[in-house]
Parts: sequence; structure tokens; C-alpha cells
Amino acid sequence: MTLPVNEPFNEVVVSCKTASVGTSPSTAWAVAPVKGRIVRTFAVLEGAITGTAAIAVAINGGSNIGALSLPAGAAGSVAGDAPAAAGVARDVQEGDVISFTPTGATGAGIPAQFCAVIRK
Repeated sequence: MTLPVNEPFNEVVVSCKTASVGTSPSTAWAVAPVKGRIVRTFAVLEGAITGTAAIAVAINGGSNIGALSLPAGAAGSVAGDAPAAAGVARDVQEGDVISFTPTGATGAGIPAQFCAVIRK
């Protein structure tokens, strides 16, 4: 017997992309289209890096709400995490900016994609 796939209707996913998480990292940004709380974040590499890339996630340039860790590896390496728990403001308003700032990895121009799951 197959089980039904329950997709929550109260979650929205936003995504963005950076040109490099490697030697010359650049920040990627996404806009929150709804009011809610960031409940999960993800990252995926589009090339090989050496060293571990630490991705700081923040809202409107504020304090980090969490960090993703992309280990050294080939294209398709994935990281996912729930933002830090108690005491960390991870609520967003419609129009807030979510930033993903990479540091620590090496490799020339290695792009990556990021996404944040917002629960309304």
C-alpha cells in the first residue's frame, strides 16, 4: 500500500544563487514573499571545492540565524539545516531580505544554490 504524500500548504520556498562559494565568495540574497518563520535552509554546490564552506544565514543583514556547512566535495554536494533554535529571531516580514554568505572554501568561481523554507 502506498502512503499519501502530505505537502504542507503553509510553507513557501525561496531560492537564490551565488556565483562563487570558493576563493572569492559572494553573498546571495532572496526576498521573503510572505510573513512567517524560516524553518529550514539548504545549499547545493554546482562544482568541486576544497575545504569546508560555511554559509551564514541572516535576515536583513542582522545576526546570523543559522549556518550551513558544505563539506569539500564535487558538484551536487548538499547541506541542510534548521536555523538555531531558542532565542534567535528567525521571523520574516513580507519583503525582508534573507542573505547567504559563504566563507572558508577554496576553488575558482564555484557556484552554489540556496533555499529557505518559510512557514506562514
